[in-house]
Amino acid sequence: MPEKLRLFEGIGLELELAIVDRTTLDVRPLADRVLFAASGNRSGDHDNGRISWSNELVRHVLELKTSTPERSLAGVAGAFQENVRELNARLASHGARLMPGGMHPWMDPRRETELWPFDYAEVYRAYHELFDCHRHGWANLQSVHLNLSFGDDQEFGRLHAAARLVLPLVPALAASSPVMEGRVTGSLDQRLEAYRTNSERVPRMTGAVIPEPVFDGESYRREILAPLSAAVAALEPEGILEGEWLNARGAIARFDRDALEIRLIDTQECPRADVSVAWGLACVIQALCEERWCAAAEQRSFATEPLAALLREAIRLGPAARLSDSAYARALGWRHGKQPTLGELWEVLVQSAVVPHPASAAELLEPLQTIARRGTLSQRILAALGSSPSRARLQAVYQDLCGCLEEGRLFGED
Repeated sequence: MPEKLRLFEGIGLELELAIVDRTTLDVRPLADRVLFAASGNRSGDHDNGRISWSNELVRHVLELKTSTPERSLAGVAGAFQENVRELNARLASHGARLMPGGMHPWMDPRRETELWPFDYAEVYRAYHELFDCHRHGWANLQSVHLNLSFGDDQEFGRLHAAARLVLPLVPALAASSPVMEGRVTGSLDQRLEAYRTNSERVPRMTGAVIPEPVFDGESYRREILAPLSAAVAALEPEGILEGEWLNARGAIARFDRDALEIRLIDTQECPRADVSVAWGLACVIQALCEERWCAAAEQRSFATEPLAALLREAIRLGPAARLSDSAYARALGWRHGKQPTLGELWEVLVQSAVVPHPASAAELLEPLQTIARRGTLSQRILAALGSSPSRARLQAVYQDLCGCLEEGRLFGED
């Protein structure tokens, strides 16, 4: 039996990356060729040591993930980077490479989507029949999932309460998807804008994205999972789609592995940045669990809709979104008089929760400092593109981003 992990004793990361043509940067459906050649089988999974590879819903996306929970994230970026280089070497023979970022900037999902046709294909087909997966909220999105362990029901309650408060802040740190269908959209996190409405046929799939205020396993199953299963079963009576992984909220309880999965992080320009952003979120959630700024009872008192409204503002404006709820600001450690922007709040959170954390190292802090100084990746992309970029300008900027991924450098780094 594997050792049971307590609260924050295990951290897992999953990174999604697009496969694109090396020259045109159009999406290329090559995930199966890479995975089958590496693993020697058709499972869609390849254990590559500390990092594993797997397929996703569509054939142009690969997922890299920590093979087992990590005790800390120190050194994890380097392991991901080695795997990025190995995958790029494998893709080079097909004239392809990996692209970072939360969305492909000009993919046409109606025309270019190819669903994964191998193991679990019946599940993907069922999703497609129910939701139409040839859309941006399904076929064109790349995210980072942060998994945080909990050991029992009491620890789950503390973790879920803390995560609910932090979710609205995520786009202000992690937005990387300002372009869709070749146009600047007006939202810094267009991936989340598409994601939050991608399952409108079954509204219980995503809910308000911010999870409901439930803080024990029995209540979670009764109030979130059971109504969701019933809603899906009414439309898909064959029972292909079932289980807790139907839940698409911004944080989902994975009772099968005693972890809470944070799903709102856009993929960044390289693993250094992905791991740093995930670490920043983990540190703030841990500080809340430790009641650094407010008691657990107060954390549980925040209603869903105000948090969801703030998330919608952050999706659009990122760090420029302003906090009007002074009680919420205080609960996250803001002790100044004025109403802060989310960017200002993040500066305080990094200094109070991330920098002093005993496991924080320079490699985990430097990308956060770049974001504080130069903006989210979305803001840096927009600064390079301008407001109405040509296709040639888009290609030049996203080629540079592909280079960042290959080389492990931050976008706009001197």
